[in-house]
Amino acid sequence: MKKLILSLLGAAIMVAPATAGAQATAVIQPLAGTRLDVAASGEVTRVPDIAIISTGVVTRAATATAAIQQNATRMERVRAALRRAGVEDKDIQTSSLSLNPDYVYAERQPPRLTGYQASNQVSVRFRDIRKTGEILDALVAEGANQINGPTLTIDKPEAALDEARLKALAAGRARAELYARGLGMRVVKLLSVSESGGYAVPPPMPMYARAEMASDAATKIDPGEQKVSVSVAMSFELQ
Repeated sequence: MKKLILSLLGAAIMVAPATAGAQATAVIQPLAGTRLDVAASGEVTRVPDIAIISTGVVTRAATATAAIQQNATRMERVRAALRRAGVEDKDIQTSSLSLNPDYVYAERQPPRLTGYQASNQVSVRFRDIRKTGEILDALVAEGANQINGPTLTIDKPEAALDEARLKALAAGRARAELYARGLGMRVVKLLSVSESGGYAVPPPMPMYARAEMASDAATKIDPGEQKVSVSVAMSFELQ
């Protein structure tokens, strides 16, 4: 029969390998000292290197066909402007297409159809933030009357996350050492560590422009800095 030694202060389970003709015995080793749980975080900053915007065209016409055709013509001009700016096709993605009737509502009167509204929106990723403002101005000049964003983000945050992880671990260890000194004890070993949080893409900025914006206004995008943080929960044994 297997022997199982239980302890209210149990920690890791050690399983001895079975020899020929023998049974494995699981033993829960008691925690010799005091368990300390701490939470810590690490944070680094990076300059965003990607800008994402939503742009497109809304057109209105008396018929559905005319609204769609006008929309397609203006959207082709918008796409051409993006390609001239060096934006690759892989960085242009259709996000929504819609066609809706326009009605006029009068009191005590049935709704009256006045035409149709067509909308075509694309999500665009700019890999050179310095050109973002210039491209946005060009889009408006080429017929884009819907622009939202930009959302500024980090293309490959893995290296920054790893740096934040190391800072979080160091902070957790230092905090454990501080508690141990205050208690007149010492840190014997790390029992467990778990991670939470991480890099989250910031929300987009409010709507950037409308078609009637001043033609002589040059748009400038300031990337600033973004924080990349990681939080950890760590458990230590103190004696």
